[in-house]
Amino acid sequence: MQKYYTRACNFYHNNTSIEKVKKKISLPVSGNKSLSFDTIEIITRTNKKKINISSIKNLQSKIKKKVLIDINNISKAKKIPKLKFDNLPIFMGVLNITPDSFSDGGKFNSKISARKQINKLIVDGAKIIDVGGESTRPGSKEIPKNEEWLRVNKVMSYLKSKNFFVSLDTRKSYVMKKASKYKLDLINDISGLSYDNETIDFLKKTKLPFVLHHIKGNTKTMQKNPSYNNVLLDIYDYFEDKLRLIRKSGIKHNNIILDPGIGFGKNMKHNITLINNISIFHSLGLPIMLGISRKRFIKDISGHNDSRERIGGTVSSSIFSMLQGVQVLRVHDVNEVNQAIKVFKKININ
Repeated sequence: MQKYYTRACNFYHNNTSIEKVKKKISLPVSGNKSLSFDTIEIITRTNKKKINISSIKNLQSKIKKKVLIDINNISKAKKIPKLKFDNLPIFMGVLNITPDSFSDGGKFNSKISARKQINKLIVDGAKIIDVGGESTRPGSKEIPKNEEWLRVNKVMSYLKSKNFFVSLDTRKSYVMKKASKYKLDLINDISGLSYDNETIDFLKKTKLPFVLHHIKGNTKTMQKNPSYNNVLLDIYDYFEDKLRLIRKSGIKHNNIILDPGIGFGKNMKHNITLINNISIFHSLGLPIMLGISRKRFIKDISGHNDSRERIGGTVSSSIFSMLQGVQVLRVHDVNEVNQAIKVFKKININ
């Protein structure tokens, strides 16, 4: 049986979008009238076709039913407790308390440097601080759960005093449980909740929001010739299957953010395909997060123009992602990306 997927495309922004939504020429993305679309791409494993939303009524009944469900998911407002989706994108500031993360390992290992970085990320415009105590760069090795917790614990009481939205970047339920005694608003598990059998039970009991992440393989193997039949549709199906399993486990809430895992078991072509078609994931009805900051694909594209921080590549891919309706951007250089997006929005007001 052929499966159909719906990707929103041909986006309008700001005042133009608001006017088109008012005239019912376009439909809002995630309830936001300042970002809308008037075209969809209907995709199968063998074919794809773009049509204007006015032509949906002419589709075969079975296809039309699926498309209308998808469009409702694309258009409805997204909600995560304690997060406001009125001014997008939301910046998730990266805080790696590790000696070996791929771009900032060792910079924030001490309690003083980590706390200083938290304050900087907040001032620069981060709405989420993502605390990680274990590197998950390609080829990285697992560390003991106690060691990971000792790293993370350097900032947990400080973050609680700040009354700030805290995300925990960990695969281990032990670290999640320890951190939840301080303050925890979001779990960001790069394994897609598959690493630790107790994670889903923890999430069920606490009802905490979480990021559903895609990774192919594990941190040791993920970049060893990753392959897909169709990277876009394979990951879409992965999310659908995972969400089905999560529902069966007893987690009924929709406080879930989807992250297709740029650089986690993907080569440059895979990453570009995902970013270029990122709006397909809106039809799953949940917010989208992208971690594109300083990633290897920027080096692969820019060649001799590569740099340590890769700010140019991070900024350009962040703006592109924002224009496709991505709600959350996980970045190291919050100030620079925030600056670029503020300027872009002002220039592109119409």
